[in-house]
Amino acid sequence: MGFFEESIDEAFLILFEGASEGIVVVNSAQIIVATNASARTIFGYEKRELEGQHLHTLIPSSYHKEHHSHFHGFMNHSQKREMGNGRDLFGLRKDGTQFPVEAGLNPFVLHNHRYVMSLVTDITVRKENERQIADLNDHLEEKIEERTDSLNKAVEQLKKEVSLRIHAENNTKEALQKEKELNELKTKFLSLVSHEFKTPISGILTSATLIGKYTTEEQQEKREKHLNTIKSKVKYLNTIIDDFLSLERLDTGKAIYKTTSFPLSKVLNEVVYDANMHLKEGQNIQYPKNAEDIIIAFDEKILELSLSNLIHNAIKYSGEGSLVIIEVNELPEHLEIKIKDQGIGIPQQEQHSIFDRYFRAENVLLTPGTGIGLNIVQNHLRNLDATISFISRAGKGSTFRILIPVINSSVS
Repeated sequence: MGFFEESIDEAFLILFEGASEGIVVVNSAQIIVATNASARTIFGYEKRELEGQHLHTLIPSSYHKEHHSHFHGFMNHSQKREMGNGRDLFGLRKDGTQFPVEAGLNPFVLHNHRYVMSLVTDITVRKENERQIADLNDHLEEKIEERTDSLNKAVEQLKKEVSLRIHAENNTKEALQKEKELNELKTKFLSLVSHEFKTPISGILTSATLIGKYTTEEQQEKREKHLNTIKSKVKYLNTIIDDFLSLERLDTGKAIYKTTSFPLSKVLNEVVYDANMHLKEGQNIQYPKNAEDIIIAFDEKILELSLSNLIHNAIKYSGEGSLVIIEVNELPEHLEIKIKDQGIGIPQQEQHSIFDRYFRAENVLLTPGTGIGLNIVQNHLRNLDATISFISRAGKGSTFRILIPVINSSVS
């Protein structure tokens, strides 16, 4: 080992050779002057093969230039420090393989000569462990992303399934509710029909039976009375049947409308003439004075049906000696027809249902009726762009109002 070996004692040599870290000592010219057993094992050299060799022997050629400048900088400002702090360092074995190292630099002076002792550690295993850990971390992150993505998709799918289930449950509930309502309507319908048909049919049978008993000429007036009763009951039954047929046409979309121009007075006269036969004792109908001058473009049968229904209701639900008033007003955009009565009115809490099919207010349950007239009127008028509304107070009477757009009406 030359000059350096002669300058150290035996104890130092024992420690130097026995150190677990590789020790490489170079002089200021970067010539290797000493190595220990660990260093030679790390780099794959035999004893005394490295002494006298340049330090570049242990450094890959791609790092020579960079190492040379760093070494001179270190010699000019020498102090103990880690080599390549923040950078990856590599050593070169005798067989030409490269491997990662960790090195600590320790400058010292001996007999006025400057040396650097480098403590070298092979960190191949550590680097491989770090790489595996990094790979595991990357793989773990990928797994986490995959699991998170799968979980998010599962959550979204679950949300969709829950939404579909809720929707299905709501549809089922709605269907059950509609079925319940339909069954209630069927029950109510059958009850109404049986009651409404039974009463006039009983009257017809009674009158027909009594007519047979009046055979003499003196009893002609009684026969006429019962014949009129039969005609009235038959007409009432025919009206009920027409109403149900009208409902069927509305429900199936088969209602056919025919708009023509006609005098409003024509329809009013026919409706009032028919209504007069149903007036109670002392009841009167007040005819509008200005109706004679109005020509209306509308479906004549629907208008007759609507006015007949409203006027008959006014008569039916008003007492003796009451007045039914018909008003006609020409508004800027509509022809307004009002039917006012002095009858029992509609209870406030039931007014929202007055146009519902088969609905009958509590205060008219004992009065004959099917509860479909107003529903039919509203639907026909709506189909013709007309409207019907009302105001009413229980015990004070009601006013029903029909509005027909002026584009369908004119003044003669």
